[in-house]
Amino acid sequence: MYGRSDDEWDRTVDDAIEFLAGQARLGRVVTYSDLNSALARRGHVPFDFENEADRAAVGAVLGDATLRTLGDPKTMLSAIVVYIDRNNAGPGFYKLAIDLGLLPNTATTDDKLAFWSTQVRAVHERYARPRRQRGPRPA
Repeated sequence: MYGRSDDEWDRTVDDAIEFLAGQARLGRVVTYSDLNSALARRGHVPFDFENEADRAAVGAVLGDATLRTLGDPKTMLSAIVVYIDRNNAGPGFYKLAIDLGLLPNTATTDDKLAFWSTQVRAVHERYARPRRQRGPRPA
């Protein structure tokens, strides 16, 4: 896919999931550039955001990562990826949400922002480190 072998694509998606889950565990939101850098550090050929095909490829990686981790309740891992200059998800996130039936195709800009915000919170909660359980205090 997108000039990568099936095996390389699968490794790219797996590494994206690992990176995003780790960032979600820390309660972070990351940029597309952060994701690209993390994938490059793991040995993948970096995506060139000046190239339309590479921008589409990053969206496809995020879509595949989301589909592999969707779970129940439907939590979209890609919600924590935003543009550098905007605090919001990209259009591919909303298209996938509509395709999955999680967001109506009639959603307004405000509806989309509320959905995204809910998804970010849900991703952070889903991947949060379990809280330490304190045992009973000694008598």
